[in-house]
Amino acid sequence: MKILAIESSCDETAAAVVEDGRTVLSNIVASQIEEHKLYGGVVPEIASRRHIESICGVVNGALEEAGLAFGEIDAIAVTYAPGLIGALLVGVSYAKGLAMITEKPLIPVHHIAGHIAANYISHPDLKPPFLCLVVSGGHSHIVEVKSFTSYRVIGRTRDDAAGECFDKVARVLGFPYPGGKYIDDCAKLGSKTAYKFPKPKMTGCEYDFSFSGLKTAVINLVHNAEQRGEELKREDVAASFQKTVADILGEKLSLAAKATGYRDIVVAGGVSANSGIRSKMKKICDSLGARLYLPELKYCGDNAAMIGAQGYFDFLAGRRADESLNAAATLSLEDISL
Repeated sequence: MKILAIESSCDETAAAVVEDGRTVLSNIVASQIEEHKLYGGVVPEIASRRHIESICGVVNGALEEAGLAFGEIDAIAVTYAPGLIGALLVGVSYAKGLAMITEKPLIPVHHIAGHIAANYISHPDLKPPFLCLVVSGGHSHIVEVKSFTSYRVIGRTRDDAAGECFDKVARVLGFPYPGGKYIDDCAKLGSKTAYKFPKPKMTGCEYDFSFSGLKTAVINLVHNAEQRGEELKREDVAASFQKTVADILGEKLSLAAKATGYRDIVVAGGVSANSGIRSKMKKICDSLGARLYLPELKYCGDNAAMIGAQGYFDFLAGRRADESLNAAATLSLEDISL
C-alpha cells in the first residue's frame, strides 16, 4: 500500500511516499530555517505563508522522486495535530482538496505518533508494545505504546519541552536558531562537570519533567557573568547543560522502564538526534538489559516519511477523515487511541 504523506506542523513543509508503513519511496523537506534564523525562532505567520508557497512543489517532488502518479497512490495521510494552527491548516486543507479530487482515502495523523513511527522505518522488525521517550521542540513525553494505534502517556513536561530549553539556552549562549546542534557540537569540546545545574523534583507524578528551572539557571549564570565582566567558557556551559538534560531524561525513563517492565525502549523526536542524549539512553538501556531503538538522524526532525509510516497503521485500524477534518493546536495522544 502506497501512502502520500504531508507534514506542515511547524516550519518544515514536507511530503513523502511510504509503502506498507516501512519502506520510504521518497522524502522531500522544504526547510524555512534560514528565514526564521533572522528572528531567533519560528514566526507562525511567516511559517504559514511559506507552507502555502511550498506545498505544491513539495508534493509534486515527492511523487516524482517515487516515480508515481496520483492515480498510483492508495491513500493520503496528513498531520492534523498538534502544532502551529496556521501551519497545520495549510497541510490539512491541501490534503483534503487532494483527497476529494483524487477520490483517495484521507488519513489524519497525530504528529507525536508520527515521531514514534519514524522508528518503524529505521527498525523494520520493531513492533509494539514498548516504552517510548519522545523529545522534541514542543514535546517531552514518556509513552507506553500498547499497539500501533494505542497509547498511554505516563510522563510529560509541565512547562518547557527539552527542545525548547535547548533553543533558549543556545540563544543566551550566542548560537543561532535552531540551537540544539550548536550546543551538541560545542559540548563535545567542554567539561560536563564544570557547572552543577538543578534537576527539578516533581510531585504528583515521578515520571513528569520540568525544564524551566534548568533554563533559568543557565540564563542567570550567563547574565550574572556578563554583569560582573567575567568570561565564561561557553564549551563548559554547553557540556554541563547538555549532560543535565540527558540525566533528567535518562533518570525518568529508567524509573518508568523499571516500573512497567518494558525491555524494548524507543526514543523519538528532534532532540533524539543529540549525541549526548543518544549516548545516555544507550547507557540506561545497557544497565537495564533493554534493547534501544533510535531513529536514523534524517528521521529525527519533522518529516513526512514518519507521517506516512503511522498513516499506514492508522489506515489498517480504520481511521479515516472526510471534508470536515480540522486542525488542532493541542491534542493528547491518548485522545486518539484506537
